[in-house]
Amino acid sequence: MEKEKHLKKLTGEVVSNKMLKTVVVKVTSKHAHPKYGKIITTTKRYKAHTEETIEEGKMVVIESCRKLSKDKSFKVIKVLD
Repeated sequence: MEKEKHLKKLTGEVVSNKMLKTVVVKVTSKHAHPKYGKIITTTKRYKAHTEETIEEGKMVVIESCRKLSKDKSFKVIKVLD
């Protein structure tokens, strides 16, 4: 029986594709402030590995993987339309 992998999957927008085999993906998440209840929007940018060229503005699903470089530890799974 194989051990199940618990990999982090995130959905975000491609904001840069200027690097070779790498895209920068902006992931936005919303959560409530613990004391005041105000909805806070946080944005984080991840570098993700891809073999194909993806246009800026496209939505993609990225998944965590082993560290591929100093900053890159995600890979693009799927391009959403």
